[in-house]
Amino acid sequence: MVARAASAARELDDLTLHRAQRGDHAAFRLLVERYERPVWELIWRLVAPAGLAARAEDLTQEVFLRVYRALHGFDPAGPARLSTWILTIASRLALNELRAGKGLRNVDVDQALDELIASPHAAGPAPARDLARRQLGEQLAAAVGTLPAPARAVLILSDVLELSNDEIARALEIEIGTVKSRLSRARAAVRAQLTRGDLS
Repeated sequence: MVARAASAARELDDLTLHRAQRGDHAAFRLLVERYERPVWELIWRLVAPAGLAARAEDLTQEVFLRVYRALHGFDPAGPARLSTWILTIASRLALNELRAGKGLRNVDVDQALDELIASPHAAGPAPARDLARRQLGEQLAAAVGTLPAPARAVLILSDVLELSNDEIARALEIEIGTVKSRLSRARAAVRAQLTRGDLS
């Protein structure tokens, strides 16, 4: 139901991954370039509704610092793709930030929603013919922003970053049944808000 944005970046080739795991800085830079945007978008979409949009860049840097420290232990033959492993680190870091309550007191809810609605990569005004699509996108972003963080995380990982239910369960360390129920409830809540026109 949620429009799919660009999925997680194409996987890094094995040679570059092995070089990065051996400490090759140029190879690690390539890894960062490949996955930085999906990591930043995931974090931004999770923390912006809580008034923490300004933390997205710092949290993204922290993700890649953690990736750098742990990359030698990543097993390319294991159950997780590299992108899933990195997004797992990003998801947990963002959710921990939200659980810690950093910046959540005295949040201007309207401002937080405005930050979520604003496209993180806006390059200018949309053409007039795309106005209806843009308005629907804004309403959708606002509806997603009102979800509790755990439901928002599942919805974004599934419908924006296109992870499978198994991958989401591993990323968030929850049961697959919990993934399915959270995803179902999140989609129903967003659909209900859009149908009622609460955000128009």
